[in-house]
Amino acid sequence: MKKFILPLLLCILMLVTGCSQPETEGPKADIPKIITAPAGTLKVHFIDVGQADAILVQNSDQAMLVDAGNNADGELMVRYLNQQGIKKLQVVIGTHPHEDHIGGMDDVIKHFSVEQIYLPKVNHATETYQDVLRAMKAKNIKATAASGGQSFTLGDARVEILAPNSSSYEELNDYSIVSKISFGETAFLLTGDAGILSEQEMITKGYDLRANVLKVGHHGSYTATGEKFLKAVNPQVAVISVAAKNDYGHPHREILERLKTSKVEVYQTAQQGTLVLVSDGKKITVENQTITTKGEVPIAKDTSVYVDKNAKGLIKGNINKNGDKIYHLPGQRNYEQTKPEAWFKTEDEAVQAGFRRASR
Repeated sequence: MKKFILPLLLCILMLVTGCSQPETEGPKADIPKIITAPAGTLKVHFIDVGQADAILVQNSDQAMLVDAGNNADGELMVRYLNQQGIKKLQVVIGTHPHEDHIGGMDDVIKHFSVEQIYLPKVNHATETYQDVLRAMKAKNIKATAASGGQSFTLGDARVEILAPNSSSYEELNDYSIVSKISFGETAFLLTGDAGILSEQEMITKGYDLRANVLKVGHHGSYTATGEKFLKAVNPQVAVISVAAKNDYGHPHREILERLKTSKVEVYQTAQQGTLVLVSDGKKITVENQTITTKGEVPIAKDTSVYVDKNAKGLIKGNINKNGDKIYHLPGQRNYEQTKPEAWFKTEDEAVQAGFRRASR
């Protein structure tokens, strides 16, 4: 009988005091996620390096660089980082060993203090990649092999690595490190040149791919930004890092149409130049109000409406024999002889359709 007395007394005590029994392990109800407003702002610089990628991320006094342009962009990268007051990079990510992503990285490593470098686990024998490895060795920096599921913090921002998710790929692009930067209620997804195979792996893994801003994969190639992936990300803004005149026809028409159908606002470095997007944890804005294109004179952003007396647009959109989509404003030198495939009322409307402004 004694073995029943103590539990009985405990039950009576609980009834009297109003105490409940301790919870046991088992299914737990979902706990509402409380998002604390982060301090300061997160700045993401999509640097205009032509047909290449280079992205600087800043929060508080910390900075991360994702890719560094072509070999010829080393000096530009060093100068740009200096202009932003960068003295140390907490993290450098080389998404994959192609020259248009890691070309200027050896110069960056030589000129700045770097705490940690992430590279995909793949060997590449090019001189460009070896230059990066030599620069790392000279500073006694060992690379961290990136793979899906890793994460770290950058100031008040959280960085998650979502790819690569396999040990080997046929295409070097699919080794690309994909990173998601979350800051308060906002997020940026940076995809390198990851193709549809890598995108499908991320979906299968069940990663939270949702982001306000998508850095479009592989410069807008049809080999990336599949329909399922775009739906999973559901971005409001897309940034395409690309040269105005390139040998690949980037960005490809089907990708621009896919983004347009999904009502995504598209920016191209070929048209807008270096873009600085700023998040306060709740909203994202474009910092620079002047649009600059690499190697050209800065152009003031034009918000004018060009229409005739019947409210028909007067901006001519032309697709040339190379497939380049170019728009011409009334008064430009080649306007009269340009045969239009489309008409627009504003420059923003033309840009959203994938056209770039004619130089004359």
